[in-house]
Amino acid sequence: MFFTPKWKKDAEGLLKGAKKFLHYKRDLLKPDRIDEIESRRADLSVAIKSRKLDAVKEASTQLHATCEKALPRQAPIGWLEENVEVIFVALVVALGLRSYVIQPFRIPTGSMQPTLNGIIATPMVGEDFSKPWLGKQAYDWVTRARQWRQIEAPASGRISGTRDRSWLFFSRTEVRFDTGASVIFPCPANETMQAINGHDRPESILGKTYKAGEVMFQGTIDGGDLVLVDKISYHFRQPKRGEVFVFDTRGLQKRIGVFSNSDQSNATHYIKRLCGVPGDTLRVEAPHLYVNGKIATETGIQNVSGLPNTGHKGNFGYSYAESSMGELLTSADELSLKKEATIGMREYAALGDNSGNSLDSRYWGSVKEFNVVGPALFSLWPFTTGHWGFIK
Repeated sequence: MFFTPKWKKDAEGLLKGAKKFLHYKRDLLKPDRIDEIESRRADLSVAIKSRKLDAVKEASTQLHATCEKALPRQAPIGWLEENVEVIFVALVVALGLRSYVIQPFRIPTGSMQPTLNGIIATPMVGEDFSKPWLGKQAYDWVTRARQWRQIEAPASGRISGTRDRSWLFFSRTEVRFDTGASVIFPCPANETMQAINGHDRPESILGKTYKAGEVMFQGTIDGGDLVLVDKISYHFRQPKRGEVFVFDTRGLQKRIGVFSNSDQSNATHYIKRLCGVPGDTLRVEAPHLYVNGKIATETGIQNVSGLPNTGHKGNFGYSYAESSMGELLTSADELSLKKEATIGMREYAALGDNSGNSLDSRYWGSVKEFNVVGPALFSLWPFTTGHWGFIK
């Protein structure tokens, strides 16, 4: 092939190209056009065998022209159509990646602190509150997902309820008044209550009265970590005890709904630490988690045992469930996970790192295999909280 003359390589390449053209466009070509292309290919093949350069050149020109004229000319695509097509393809690719490869997930609550942050509202009390200049606000939003907000009552009246208005990655809570007016807080319901009352006063906001224009909240609202969930790995390996994972709430909502005071009870996906795999038996003996009668040795679980949890001042590590309907209420209670079960029904245990402020398997029991989405892979944003990077 190294000694084949250039004219022969070009001619044979044209033969192959014409054959591909017939295969790709056969459903669009008329029968007489197909016959004409086949005839021109045969002429070129004969010319190549004759090794007559003039005949090869003439046959190549005829075949090329026949292929070009075989289909009616189409008007060139305009800039609008071209950009719409590019956007459509990009959306299809993005949806495909999200459905089968990797999915972004925004953490709305503080159940995984300090490993991962949820949305945190920090009230700043005082008449001298003022937002920083726009450059500072933009910098804080890009690097820390922080918003500087002052939210005022839209009308005089009494707070009558709240409603979840979240969409995509953005948590939003509508605070409604008995007059029909409402105002949006950019955080989950529980954090909205904290924003209005202050973190040291966790009482309900229902019934609180405001005058039109009165400040309901002023301060900062830091967005929760945006993490990427690996949706492939569990197709090739079993979930490992100690890793952070995400699961959906199909079939769990009835049990979770009993503990409806938490924002987490309204979520469609949870993110927790996987603390028990099929066949394990778990119990809590504060501040430790015991698995199969021994203190769990996995690094992620061990780290939690020495951490303060914000739900109980002065307490550290793993704590008991606080509801009489919970699964792990005392050191004598155990949670056993099924190992032998039908496909999709094997059981896992999910516990939050912020044990005192987490609605998890201590309350509503095990997570079924069909609920599991995948391990939390990477904390993508914000950048300056110390969580950016691979999740451990």
